[in-house]
Formats: sequence, C-alpha cells, structure tokens
Amino acid sequence: MNFAFCVPQEVSFENAIALTQSLLEQFCSRQLTPSQLTEAVTALVQTENGARGFFVTYLTRDRQELADIPNDAIVEALKTSPEIVAELLVKNLAMSAAMEISHQRRNDPQMVAGSQQVQRRSAELLQHLSSPEIQQKLQALLTNLETGSGSYQAFLERWGYDSEQKSAIRQAIPTEILQSKS
Repeated sequence: MNFAFCVPQEVSFENAIALTQSLLEQFCSRQLTPSQLTEAVTALVQTENGARGFFVTYLTRDRQELADIPNDAIVEALKTSPEIVAELLVKNLAMSAAMEISHQRRNDPQMVAGSQQVQRRSAELLQHLSSPEIQQKLQALLTNLETGSGSYQAFLERWGYDSEQKSAIRQAIPTEILQSKS
C-alpha cells in the first residue's frame, strides 16, 4: 500500500479534527502502519491548529486502545514539535481539571467522566514526553497558580477559573515531571 497523508500548511482546526479522526480509524483498522501513523501525526502537530485538532480528537475519543496507553508511534510524532505540544498538553491538563469541578457543580457525571479522561490522558502523555519544554511550562503554570502572576495569567483569567478550580489544576500537575531532569 502506498501511503500519502497531506496536511495543508494552513490546516484549519476543523480540518485537523477530521483528519485525525480518519487517521486514528485507519490505524485502528490496520490500514496504516506505525511508521505511517508517526509520519501523519508529525505533519499534524507542526502547526498549532493541526496540533489542537489532533489533541481534541485524541484526548476525547471513546476508543481507548490508542489514548489510554500512549502508542510509541504517536509519542515519537509528538516529540517532533516540543514547543507546540508542550503548551497544548499543559493547557489541556489545566482545562480538564478545572472543568471537572464545573461539571461536578452542575451534577453532570458524564461530563465529569469526560474531563477526568482528558486529564488522565494529558498527564500520561506529559509523562511519556517529559521534556525540558514540558518541565518549564508545568513549572510556569504551577508558579502562576501559587503567585497569581506569570506567563499563564492571561490563560487562567480568560477562562475565569476560581480558587477551587485553580486548586484542582495544581493537584493535576504531575510533580514527578518537575522533579526529574530530562
């Protein structure tokens, strides 16, 4: 089989979601090899829209075989874009931890479970990828949560997280990554 996966240079967020859905389905049905999966995900995560679309699909997907235990092909692809991947994974971890609190307040167990899944998968990927970029961004988020200022202040303010949500974010940060030396 000849494989060609083309990600447009200006891929939209919506197109990246559709491409990722197709890509993951093809891989799970054994239409793609691990090296083809690596090549395709590498192409997606080179842009912020591509990476955002990939993570929205990958982290929220119902099928667990690829996301609950990160696949080596996907981990290798994510390593090719450390800055974009680190930023988005750290924000996904934070947002899912904060949204878990929001969904608990609304007594929505299905959405709570979805937020927990994204949080668990984000943390797992962060640990598999543990890089200087990830350590720096997690430390910056933690410092921001503790001091009320820093590079994540605009992000935290934009979503209007309250003290309980910020506490949940703080607890979600895998501290073993901060303590390791990459």
